[in-house]
Amino acid sequence: MSTSPSPENLRMQIRRGKHTGMTSGLCQGYVQCNLVILPTAWAADFTQFCLANPKPCPLIATSKPGEFKLPELGLDVDIRTDISSYRVFEDGLLTDERSDIRSLWRDDLVVFLLGCSFSFEEAILAEGLDVRNISEGRNVPMYRTNIDCEPAGPFSGKMVVSMRPFNKPDATRATDISARFPRVHGAPVHYGSPELIGIKDINNPDYGEAVTINSDEEPLFWACGVTPQVALEQAKPPFCITHSPGCMLVTDVLNSNFESK
Repeated sequence: MSTSPSPENLRMQIRRGKHTGMTSGLCQGYVQCNLVILPTAWAADFTQFCLANPKPCPLIATSKPGEFKLPELGLDVDIRTDISSYRVFEDGLLTDERSDIRSLWRDDLVVFLLGCSFSFEEAILAEGLDVRNISEGRNVPMYRTNIDCEPAGPFSGKMVVSMRPFNKPDATRATDISARFPRVHGAPVHYGSPELIGIKDINNPDYGEAVTINSDEEPLFWACGVTPQVALEQAKPPFCITHSPGCMLVTDVLNSNFESK
């Protein structure tokens, strides 16, 4: 098994531009987070959207306006530099993708960090199951679905899901394992028949990369933290920032802290 840097060292590599890709499979044992940054005027409604949709939007941490250090997630964390790729939206449209957002920072910005399914992948691997996106070195495939989120203020939209294929016995095991981690999406939302949740082509994900699905396997879908990006497209705030799909904030918090006993 390849060695992986510590979360602190990985964040330093990202900050220096030495790691520019996805974070799936890295720093196993530590919580990874999805990111949304919004102006203060939009923060209360987005908080309500997250609370109304805990499967795709499990809130891990929220900052005070203008605060970009999050010591509860890692003493050196700087949210402006420690994610390998950020997306910038204006009026709901993606306008930029960059590796550093210091020049965009404002005192009215609020940071939201949401749980990520990369966190429970470690527990699935520990049980001897194959997590295909990791074994194939690919960004996990993610799809827009026809599953409605609960609206809150201007925020609404369809759920995005991530997919990992398993045969039926292993799907049951993966379901039981991930259910122990409700703060990082928990149990899956669907198994098999992707067309039933609005996915027309399983080999053409909306985000990430396709993975091999063997003849004895079916796709297993989890709620995904890219869902807020769909809600942001609908709400059209004048300015917001997210992570690029697959590029997470890797924290110093242990996954085991989020496991229900």
